[in-house]
Amino acid sequence: MKNNNELNVNGTVVRVIRHNGADYVCITDIAALRNPSEPKDVVKNWMRSRATISFLGLWEKLHNPNFKGVEFDPLLAMAGDNAFTMSPTRWIDELNAAGFVCKLGRGGGTFAHRDIAFEFASWVSAEFKLYLITEFERLKAKEQELIGWSAKRELAKINYRIHTDAIQQNLIPAAVTRSQMNIIYASEADVLNVALFGMTHQQWQAANPTLKGNQRDYATINQLICISNMENINAVMINENAPQKRNAFRREAAQRARRASARAQRSGRKEPRIPQSQRLKKLNEIAIQQMRILSEVERRKYLK
Repeated sequence: MKNNNELNVNGTVVRVIRHNGADYVCITDIAALRNPSEPKDVVKNWMRSRATISFLGLWEKLHNPNFKGVEFDPLLAMAGDNAFTMSPTRWIDELNAAGFVCKLGRGGGTFAHRDIAFEFASWVSAEFKLYLITEFERLKAKEQELIGWSAKRELAKINYRIHTDAIQQNLIPAAVTRSQMNIIYASEADVLNVALFGMTHQQWQAANPTLKGNQRDYATINQLICISNMENINAVMINENAPQKRNAFRREAAQRARRASARAQRSGRKEPRIPQSQRLKKLNEIAIQQMRILSEVERRKYLK
């Protein structure tokens, strides 16, 4: 909420400020309706009345624990006399009053708590008071709407953080197990699937019989970015000339590997020099790191 606002009251601009958590309306702007050149004199004339002093004193007693009630009584007794004068500045200085705020310099003026400002507006013009109350209520409704929007936005941020923390285990892949590393996968696509999603395409189909396509069709944008990066990294690792260390293959997996090796030799192509199990472990570590980074970047972007 802004600390300063302006009301357009039937063509007259009336300023409103926040002071100590309350709304204060510029009675100098209201007084200009009576005397545009010397609006402060209008305020002083209003404060000469005994009814006005009685009202202001009661307001201070109800809302200001630091109000000097003892010093107030003599002023109330003199109020209404021809020689009696009073101004907002004197009221504040002598009685430690809180109902007025006086600002000096450009853009200054006398601001009164809205209760007092409405009372003054009624003295100036009953019609203007009704317009003032209508515009003031419209301003408050608008501020409440903005506060509600801001509160909903902050709540959305909190809920998003809770949500992302709760599903983080699903977004960030788990480390591959030793048994997963010992399996020779029929395709490089399944190596990437296991590294990122923790299961092969066949395993995903068995776990999701009602879904069509494959797990990549249901991946998040972050997962798709990650797997695209992993495809490039895997291609580099396949062509690395690192020493090869063979693992003990399972029966069916060993047969597939030997057939693949024989085909590679007949075609004159070199076999990958980094074992698949090592590439799977490395790709899984890369997937975990990248998904953590991408998830944190997305969270920070949303929470700004």
